[in-house]
Amino acid sequence: MALGIALASCSGNKTSGETANEVENNEATATVSIDGKWYLDAVVVNDSVSIKPAEAVTGAQQYVTFDNGSYFIRTNCNTFSGSYTQNGDSLTIDDGLATEMACDNMATEDALRQILPAIATVSAENDSIVRLNTSATAGGYILLRKASEQ
Repeated sequence: MALGIALASCSGNKTSGETANEVENNEATATVSIDGKWYLDAVVVNDSVSIKPAEAVTGAQQYVTFDNGSYFIRTNCNTFSGSYTQNGDSLTIDDGLATEMACDNMATEDALRQILPAIATVSAENDSIVRLNTSATAGGYILLRKASEQ
């Protein structure tokens, strides 16, 4: 009888058939919420092409808004919009639509056009910073900072 009690107590922490490893893996791959408004801090296409939008065009509020499967990006001069799909840390951003006004400085637009179709994952650096990453071999990313106003 003592053996039966000991065996029963060893398996008491499982919930709905999950093993301890499954629970740990589910917590490790929790979805990063990207819903809301985010400022564009950096767009890094590769080792030789990177833009800090606030430095490239001062005074322009450049941002991305994610809302329930749709995105909207405002740069200093143009806008991009379309849909995205997020599954855990995987992120796919469709080509969508973009305005094509000629601007004095189109560095941010040019970088976004290159990198958006290559975005593959999202990761959180802390509560207010997320990173949209291309594949590990490509090495590009978009660094976003949570907007305080929504």
